[in-house]
Amino acid sequence: MTTAVGPVARGRGLAARRPLRMNATLAAGLALLGALVLAAVFAPLLTSWDPIEQDLSRSLQDPGNGHLLGTDQLGRDVFARLLYGARTDLRVGALAVLFPFLIGGALGLVAGWRGGWFDLVLMRVVDIVVAIPFFVLVIALVFALGSGTRSIYIAITLVGWVAYARIVRGEVLVAKEQEYALAARASGLPTYRILLRHLLPNVVLQAFVFSMSDIVLSILAIVTLGYLGLGVPQPTPDWGSMIQEGQAFIFTKWYLAAVPGLAVVITGLALALIADGFVHRSGRR
Repeated sequence: MTTAVGPVARGRGLAARRPLRMNATLAAGLALLGALVLAAVFAPLLTSWDPIEQDLSRSLQDPGNGHLLGTDQLGRDVFARLLYGARTDLRVGALAVLFPFLIGGALGLVAGWRGGWFDLVLMRVVDIVVAIPFFVLVIALVFALGSGTRSIYIAITLVGWVAYARIVRGEVLVAKEQEYALAARASGLPTYRILLRHLLPNVVLQAFVFSMSDIVLSILAIVTLGYLGLGVPQPTPDWGSMIQEGQAFIFTKWYLAAVPGLAVVITGLALALIADGFVHRSGRR
């Protein structure tokens, strides 16, 4: 019996790990996101201006004279701050999602497989956290913990893991009744191997797709915190603080607030295209 079912389980696991072929939507999203990442990584090559250097004699200059997007009220180059702000927001946004993804995914995997009291308690905690609006809870936690990237990581992790736990748990509840999972269990494989080798590759895609939109949500949270003065501490550039500082000149220097806002929109579009591309290629539509 063991030799009969082993190939079934292994074959199903290998099928789930076949690489997804590229499609136009996925390619467009990866290209757009890649351009943003490259611009952030190679910021020192794209501009010679220091993003935190102040020169009040150059304050609020129009685009030109070596300043591609002009200068802000403190004479800092807006284009340089936009590029270095991308470094900050993309890095913090990605890391802020990584921790909830790992923690929530692991808890959802175990809860969906084991069930019982662990699943019951976990889902009640999830219901409690979900009942409170995401932004309200994150802002409250950061306010209590103090501004800074460390507080942002902790706040988003404490709030964001619940979505991944719920998604992965739901996928596991379906997957563990499939033939390949039943065959793996009947073959006497240890639980950890069934979870990591056979179930996880088949349930992680939905969580990954959700993480693309979750990064956008995290970046919006970072921008909101920066706007409220609770985000990345000054003088480190980030898009939220740029929007907050630029709104005072919205009628005269509208681009000071519009350009970082547009950067947030483009980032969201890129991640949405990537998520849609993965969903389309996985055949779940």
